Amino acid sequence: MVGVGAIRRVHPQVVKMDNLKTINRKYETIAWGLLSIIWGITILFDFVPFGAGLVATGLLLLGVNAIRSLNSLPTKSDNIVLGTLALVWGGLELALPILRPLFKVSDWDWAIFAILLIVLGAILLAGQLLRVRKAGLGDLR
Repeated sequence: MVGVGAIRRVHPQVVKMDNLKTINRKYETIAWGLLSIIWGITILFDFVPFGAGLVATGLLLLGVNAIRSLNSLPTKSDNIVLGTLALVWGGLELALPILRPLFKVSDWDWAIFAILLIVLGAILLAGQLLRVRKAGLGDLR
């Protein structure tokens, strides 16, 4: 019978999971705060290129996953995909002054979108191939 002054024992794994969830929540809160600051600055100041905001977003998403991994927390695959896409998109936006004279493209917005689709496809394909390899199947039969 549990009385008023009884002490409830908690399994160590439950405590560890609670601590991991708390740490993960803190990382997510910090990341959302930084993301808000990044885009606030990008939108507020005209001299900050749009591509810089995208690169910063990509680095932030990938950085949070790196910190999770270093602290033995599970990483989020959607952050990896979105972070990589933001990084590529931002890099292409920043590289437009160099790319325009090199390649004759009528609409650079569509060209960047096409490149992002290729990168997304490559990420999805690589992820699936790694899962197949990790499962020990060796081939796609």
